[in-house]
Amino acid sequence: MSASESTTPRLYAEALAASHEAMPATSAHLFRRMLAYLEIAADFLTCAGGMVAAYSLDLARTVDSQTHLPVREVAAAGIAIGLLAVLFLEKNGAYRGGGGSLLQIRETERALRIPVQSVLVLLPFILLSGLKSSYSAIALALVLIPVLLILQKLTFFLIIRALRVMGYGIDRAVIYGSGDSGRRIVSALFHSVRLGLVPVAVIDDNPALDGSQVVEMAYRRRRSVPVQRGPLTAELLKSHRCSMLIVALPHLSPEKQSAAIDTAKQAGLKIAFLSGLELQEQQWTQSIDVDGLTLTPKTEPLAFWPYALAKRIVDLILSSLLLVLLGPLLLLIAFLVRLDSPGPALFIQRRVGRNGELFNIYKFRSMHASAPKYDFSPIRANDPRVTKIGRFIRRTSLDELPQLMNVILGNMSLVGPRPEMPFIVQDYNSEQRQRLQVTPGITGLWQLCADRAFLIHENIQYDLYYIRNRGFFMDIAILIHTLFFAIR
Repeated sequence: MSASESTTPRLYAEALAASHEAMPATSAHLFRRMLAYLEIAADFLTCAGGMVAAYSLDLARTVDSQTHLPVREVAAAGIAIGLLAVLFLEKNGAYRGGGGSLLQIRETERALRIPVQSVLVLLPFILLSGLKSSYSAIALALVLIPVLLILQKLTFFLIIRALRVMGYGIDRAVIYGSGDSGRRIVSALFHSVRLGLVPVAVIDDNPALDGSQVVEMAYRRRRSVPVQRGPLTAELLKSHRCSMLIVALPHLSPEKQSAAIDTAKQAGLKIAFLSGLELQEQQWTQSIDVDGLTLTPKTEPLAFWPYALAKRIVDLILSSLLLVLLGPLLLLIAFLVRLDSPGPALFIQRRVGRNGELFNIYKFRSMHASAPKYDFSPIRANDPRVTKIGRFIRRTSLDELPQLMNVILGNMSLVGPRPEMPFIVQDYNSEQRQRLQVTPGITGLWQLCADRAFLIHENIQYDLYYIRNRGFFMDIAILIHTLFFAIR
C-alpha cells in the first residue's frame, strides 16, 4: 500500500444519456478489465495458498513425523476460502474499476477483514470435515492469509504503478471548473494510480485564470495542470484528445448541466458530474466507475457496541504497552525540552472532544512558554514561536506521544479525527460539526495524507469518510499505515 495515494472523491458518474450510448471500448478500458481479472485470480490463489500453507506449517511443527497432510481435504478448504474471499471482495466493490482508495486504507482494511470473514464462515465445515490440527491451523490461517493478501496487494499496486508510468491503460480527462472542487479532483486523479485517468487540462469560464496552473495537493507539488479559458466547446475538448469530461461545479444550473452534456456528446466523450449534494455531505469513497453509471449507497454504517468495546480494549492494551516500551524515550524528550528552553516539558491545552466535551490534551512543549496558548499551529519551518528541539519533535510527531495518556483516560482513541481548539470549533458549520460524533484520535486519515499541510477543517472529507466507514479492521489498517508512515 502506498501513502502517496491520496483521496479519490466519489465522482457521481451521472453519465446520463450521452454516456450510455454505444461507444467503442478504449484500450485503457480493456486494460482495466484485464487487471480486474488478474486481480481476482491473484486474490483467489493468495487466499487458497495461504490456507494450504497454514495447514502445512501447522503439520510441520507436530512431533509425529508420520502424520501426512490430508491433501484432498486441505485443497478443498483452500479452494473454498479462495472462492469465498473473492466473492466477498467483489461484493465489497474491490473489482469495480475504481481509483484505488483513501491512501490505500480501504484496500488494507479489506485485506484484513475479508480473509477473516471467509475463514469464520467456513469454520464449521472445516471442523466437521475431521481435519487434524484444525484449531491451530485455522488460528494460523487467520494471521497468515491477511498478511499474504496485504503483501500481494502491495505487489499488485507496484506493478500497476510501473505500467502506468510506461503509459499503459491511461485515459485523458479534462476538468471543467478550477475552484476548490476542481483542485481536489485534479489532485485525486494524479494520486489514484489504479484509476489510470490523467488530468490534462482545466477549463474555466473566468478569463482572469487563463494561463494559470492547478497544482496537485501534496508536500512536493511536482505536478500541475494548465487552466484554459472557456467557454466549454466540443472543439476545445477535442483539442485535448481526452476521453472524459469531469464537471467540478457542484452547483451548476440545470441549463448549464444540459449544455455540458450536449458538448461532451458532440466531442464523443463520457461525462462525470460532481454532485452538489455529494460535495456538501463529503461522502467520498475509495473508487469511481467512469465507464458507466456509478451508484453508491449513502447509508451510514452503525457503530455497534461490540466494535466500541473492541476499540476500547485495543486502545488500552496498545497505549499501555507503548507507554512502557517508550518510557526511556519519553524521559529523554522531556529532558531535552527543558534543556532547550525555559518552561515545563509538557504542554497542556483544552481541546474539544466527542459531543463537544472539553478535555485537557497532553503534548511535549514544542514552542516557547511565552507563545500564545491558543492560536493556529505554525505552518512555517522558521516560525519564531517554535524552539529548536520543538522543530524536531514536531517534524517527527514525537510531540504527540504524551497523548497516549489521553487514550488511557478515555478522552481520545488511537484512531479518530484530531481534536481541535475551542475557538476553531465555535466557527464550525453543520458539516464540520459531524467530526464531534466520535471520540477524537491520535492518528487518522488526515494525518496520513498530503493534505496535512492544510488545516484540518479545510479537509473535512477525510474525517467524514472515516466516520461513515469506521470499523475494527479500518482502525487496524490505519494503525498499520501510521506505523509505516512514521518509519518512512
